[in-house]
Amino acid sequence: MKPTELLLLALVAWTVIGSLGIALRVHRRDHATARRHLLWIAAAWAVYLSLLVCLSLLQPARVVPMGRDQCFDEMCFAVVGVQQMPGFLIRDNSHLLQVQVRITNHGHTAPEREALLRAYLRDAQGRTFTPVRGLSGNRLTAPVSPGGTVLSEPVFRVPADATGMQLVFTHGKRQPGILVLGDSDSLLHHPTVVPLQP
Repeated sequence: MKPTELLLLALVAWTVIGSLGIALRVHRRDHATARRHLLWIAAAWAVYLSLLVCLSLLQPARVVPMGRDQCFDEMCFAVVGVQQMPGFLIRDNSHLLQVQVRITNHGHTAPEREALLRAYLRDAQGRTFTPVRGLSGNRLTAPVSPGGTVLSEPVFRVPADATGMQLVFTHGKRQPGILVLGDSDSLLHHPTVVPLQP
């Protein structure tokens, strides 16, 4: 667990304990002390969230080259190839891109998976493209045995005028990582990108 994750966990634990203390003070009709403790909790969260937003806005986007792992605990993901899929004719001149992602479990005890991970493409105009269902083979969330490797090949439908394609791994915005300082999924943070080189 990263130090920033431990910091968030400590703040949450402190908030829970403080809330129990506030409830006890209210039960004892000590409203002045309860209000004072509530203000301390609110102030701590205000400082933390301000720091979170400042870091997110000031840190530049991290660029990871193809072939290099991005690790989330023991699970690592690397883009190892990209190709246009031949034989698919789409009337609106869009085409299908297949991205090869190597998934490696560096754990030593049991099969693991990164259950919330997903990927999307982003072009130079800021447009985003999600994988086409039914064409991707192994999912990014597939379980991998200890020390093992699996290849996932998500397929994306992109318009003909799309340039500067980048792949982004994300856990989405409905998970605690949005409150971790400096995390690529944190609130308002620039995503970590992998420029695709055909």
